[in-house]
Amino acid sequence: MSYIKPAFCLGTLLLAAAVLPLPAQSNYVLPANAVSVAKASAPSTATGQPDDIVLTIRKRVDEVNLLFIATDKHGKFVRDLNQTDFSILDDHKPPQSIANFRRETDLPLELGLLVDTSGSVRGRFDFEQEAAVSFLQHTLRAKFDQAFVMGFNGHSQVTQGFTDDVQLLATGVHNLKDGGGTALYDAVYRACRDNLIKQPSDHPLRRAIVIVSDGEDNQSEISRAQAIEMAQRAEVIIYAISTDDSGLVLRGDKVLQQLADATGGRAFFPYKMKDIKGSFAAIEDELRSQYVVSYHPADFDADGRYRAIEITSLKKDLQVRARKGYFAPRQ
Repeated sequence: MSYIKPAFCLGTLLLAAAVLPLPAQSNYVLPANAVSVAKASAPSTATGQPDDIVLTIRKRVDEVNLLFIATDKHGKFVRDLNQTDFSILDDHKPPQSIANFRRETDLPLELGLLVDTSGSVRGRFDFEQEAAVSFLQHTLRAKFDQAFVMGFNGHSQVTQGFTDDVQLLATGVHNLKDGGGTALYDAVYRACRDNLIKQPSDHPLRRAIVIVSDGEDNQSEISRAQAIEMAQRAEVIIYAISTDDSGLVLRGDKVLQQLADATGGRAFFPYKMKDIKGSFAAIEDELRSQYVVSYHPADFDADGRYRAIEITSLKKDLQVRARKGYFAPRQ
């Protein structure tokens, strides 16, 4: 995941705020008493809603934080790597400089649990609810991590907003009722836009969504591309657990894989109900096995466009998984 961080002298800013207009933009939040700020909206999406809220400041130093996972040829997490084991391209160019590289397992987590409640998942719904509650109990750390619960069929509904109280989250999961069609893309889009992209912070966070669904969307107004773009703007990693138990690779499975691939996440396809718990456990393990590299992009322009990221391993038989890119702030 990436974020843009301004760094500057407080005294200079206070003087500049008094005498100069503040033209540039950043997605990184400053302390309330550091500088006067003004809200500005990014370009509207297909629904007419602003993408996010940005701060207007005079000077910006651009720093991208990229979370990624490294695994060996057997799929096991590799946790003892260093900066020289990787190559990074941002917008097809090497970074201007690397600011930091570390294993990052202690960043606060903001998590959205999106559960498909349509009629197509009825056969395994109760088991999926219990597996989801168990996952939240094992993953969230009190007073540090937060999660929300959203159910979706033809419409999406948040049954529990952001909290670190697992009991409240469990109640939110159990309040989900099955039945109806499936509007998966709408749910992903709204979860990111309404719950994740509008959560400013003065420190880096991990943001993730876990989708439990068969991936068969038949009622969304939002397209798949729009849902993916919103997730990328919110800097969200998507994990997906398929509820399809046919044993075949269906269209919905491919959709879940695309959502995960585009955001640096992972899709799971458990055939048996007991394997669903194993999928949740794998997500929990992955969330605690991440690296983060902080760097300054070369030739950076605050033009609002999408910048592709490529990170590759310089070690044999090492696989790296990360988000595909990010949207620069708009000046």
